Amino acid sequence: MGGAKKQTAVKADRTARTKDSKTGKKKERGEGGLRKAEITVMVDEQQSMKIIQNAKVITAQDLARQTGVKISTANRFLKESARQGTVKRVGGYSGHHLYQAVSS
Repeated sequence: MGGAKKQTAVKADRTARTKDSKTGKKKERGEGGLRKAEITVMVDEQQSMKIIQNAKVITAQDLARQTGVKISTANRFLKESARQGTVKRVGGYSGHHLYQAVSS
């Protein structure tokens, strides 16, 4: 009457991935284990500077939306540009900073 409970499809898939197919033992997650892929996304500098110069002020969120990259990538680009002196931070608070192109 009782018996073992049937595994769900998700649980069965997880156990199938962690077990070695020949020995049936679990794999160690050491050197040959699962690794995360490293992905780098670059912002097109010419396109970004054109967007920044055409706007009075810009935020990382605006730049990310207009260039199609993540907010963190746009924020890193704006911080690096501010450090180089191509843009300046003119306002904002708590991580939501406003940037403006430096007039040459």
